[in-house]
Amino acid sequence: MLVIDSQIQIPLADVRFTFSRSSGPGGQNVNKVSSKVTLHWNVQSSPHLPADVRERFLAQYAHRINSDGDVVIYSQRYRDQLRHREDCLETLRQLI
Repeated sequence: MLVIDSQIQIPLADVRFTFSRSSGPGGQNVNKVSSKVTLHWNVQSSPHLPADVRERFLAQYAHRINSDGDVVIYSQRYRDQLRHREDCLETLRQLI
């Protein structure tokens, strides 16, 4: 569960993660391990976001939303998937 505040909580089942090779730090593992994490969350169809927050989000972050209505956030500044995943979730929390 991604807790934004007492009113807004997004189940992690609504968030989709994809993994790919990172161009960030990692030494020899950078070309072998899929540590880059990309978060996809459909802000337009999420029932867990109040209408006023959704409208503000769509207006303010339209450049981050793809044609499917997904907010796309990625992280590749660390060496492992778990930290990248947490970084993506924290970025989403801050945006909302």
